[in-house]
Amino acid sequence: MTEELHNVVIIGSGPAGCAAGIYASRANLQPVLITGDEPGGQLVTTPEIANWPGAIGSPSGFDLMAKLQEHAKSLGTVFISDKVVKAELKITPKRLTLSTGRVLNAKTVIIATGAAPRPLQVPGEDEYRGRGVSYCATCDGFFFRGKEVAIVGGGSAAFVEALFLTQMCSKVYLIHRREGFRAEAVLVDKFKEQITAGKAEFILNAVVTGVKGDGDRVTALTVNQHNKVFDLPVSGIFAAIGHLPQTELFKQELTCDAEGYLVIGHGSETSCSMPGVFAAGDCADKVYRQAITSAGSGCKAALDAEHFLLA
Repeated sequence: MTEELHNVVIIGSGPAGCAAGIYASRANLQPVLITGDEPGGQLVTTPEIANWPGAIGSPSGFDLMAKLQEHAKSLGTVFISDKVVKAELKITPKRLTLSTGRVLNAKTVIIATGAAPRPLQVPGEDEYRGRGVSYCATCDGFFFRGKEVAIVGGGSAAFVEALFLTQMCSKVYLIHRREGFRAEAVLVDKFKEQITAGKAEFILNAVVTGVKGDGDRVTALTVNQHNKVFDLPVSGIFAAIGHLPQTELFKQELTCDAEGYLVIGHGSETSCSMPGVFAAGDCADKVYRQAITSAGSGCKAALDAEHFLLA
C-alpha cells in the first residue's frame, strides 16, 4: 500500500473544491483534489447558469464546471478520480483512504463535499430533473418568468423561495403535507398577501405523487389531497424539503450541527473543529447554497490552509 504526504488534499470537485484548488495552486501548495462519485458536483446537472458573474449567454453547469476544473488543472492541481472511504482527521498528518486502497497523508484537508437536496422520490422526478424539476428557486426561477409553478415544502426556506418566485411567475402554488407550517409567521403572512393579490395559492394536506411532462419539459404534477388525486398543470416544480449535507464520513472526526453541517469558525472563517481541517461550500453552508458563494468559500479555505501551513 502506497502512502503519500501532501500539503493540501481537497475532497470534492464542485465550485468550492475547484476554487480551493486554484488558490492553493497559486500559493504553490501543490494541492491534490479527490473528485468523488460526481465530478463537478450538483452544478453539472443544471442546464443553464444565468447568475455566474461574467458568464454571459447562460452556459450549462457542465460547461462551467469543465472550465473551472481545467483552470485548476492548468495551475497544477492534481485531480484523482476516486472517493474517500475513510478519513482520520484527529491525527497529524491527516490520513485519507481512497476506495482503491490508496492512502494520502495530508498536512491540511479542505472538505468541499457539498449537500444534496432531499428528493421528492416520485415517478418522473429524475426524468425531468433540470427540465422543470428544480431544487433552487434563486438559481432557476428566472427560467419560469410568466409561468405557473409549484413549490413543495412548509419550512421557512420553502416560503422564502415561494416569495421569490411570486416576483416573476404568473402564479405560485405552495404544496404542503399538513395544515400548519414550520416557517416563520412573517413569511407565511407575506405569502398570504400574494394569495390575496391572486399571485399564489395554498394546496394543503396534500402530497405530490408524480411529475408529468411531454418528454421535454414538465407539464403537470400529480397531487393527492384528502385522498383525491388530480393533475395540477404547471411548468415547473421546486422541491424545498431540505438538504442532506454530504458529511457522514466526517461525523466521528469533526463537530457537526444537528442537521449534519460541518461547524466552522474555529480560529479562521473556514476552519473545522480539528486544526488543519477546513470546510467550504454547501457541506458547511445551509443559508446561501449558491455556486458563487461556494467558490468564494473555497478561496477562503485555501487561503486559510496556506496561513495554517505558514504558522
